Amino acid sequence: MGIAALSDHGKGLLLTTIGGLALSMDIPLIRMSEGEAWSILGLRNVVTLGVAILLLLLLRAAGRPWRQLLPGWIGLWVGLFYGIGTVTFILAVYYTSAANVVFILAFNPMFTALLSWLVSGQRPSNATILTMLAMVVGVGLIVGDGIDAGHWFGDLLSAISALATACAITIGRGSRRGMGFMPLLATVIPAALGLSHVLPTGFVVDHPFWIILDGALMMPLAFWCLATGPRYLSGPEVAMFYLLETILAPVWIWMIFAETPRQMTLLGGFIMTVALAGHSLWQARTNGRKVALAE
Repeated sequence: MGIAALSDHGKGLLLTTIGGLALSMDIPLIRMSEGEAWSILGLRNVVTLGVAILLLLLLRAAGRPWRQLLPGWIGLWVGLFYGIGTVTFILAVYYTSAANVVFILAFNPMFTALLSWLVSGQRPSNATILTMLAMVVGVGLIVGDGIDAGHWFGDLLSAISALATACAITIGRGSRRGMGFMPLLATVIPAALGLSHVLPTGFVVDHPFWIILDGALMMPLAFWCLATGPRYLSGPEVAMFYLLETILAPVWIWMIFAETPRQMTLLGGFIMTVALAGHSLWQARTNGRKVALAE
């Protein structure tokens, strides 16, 4: 069965799964490149921006009208929040541990649920509220440990990144427009910021191949898939697939760098992962019942 034969929900699940898997390689590739923060911020996003522009021009040359490729003025807000999320994410990697970054980013689905409540007026279910409370406990353990360890600033940047991404997902879902290119074009913000810091002295990246691979392949694939997902799935559902990075990135870091997370980070991450997994299973079971009753 081809992709075209999938239901809209199936397409959304496939796209967001691919996007989440590609996203899980981001931190390992950043670490493997061994560069300073502003150089990585500039180089990675300049490459991604170049790929986005090239793809746009190719699709336009193939006959796709601009109105199908770009979502209009609403896309500027989506791009702004994706740009903020990218800047704070990359800087967070340098100010706290990889595990802290991805576990705090796992709060993204709860931010998305809260924002959807504020925008649409639909109160989250009791199960979602209980999950949020568990997530707050988990994040509290990680951030509290981060304050003791002296990397609270990186934890704060991670939280800002999660909130910014949730804003982008919520706006994209509400618009019902294709937002696949907006996170790619939004890399103009971190690219400009990074270049403004490194151009006077030059890039400092020991192994540029890895960050170029990240910017040219992994990030365009991840961003496009995850930004297109809200066209077929709800905002909280899309946010759940960011959890693939939460689960897999610490595994890649452990396998490549033998970096073991702190005990409180593992405890907080475990609480968050179990809470979100339980919530996802509950949602799937509830939705399955609704479909069965509708039939």
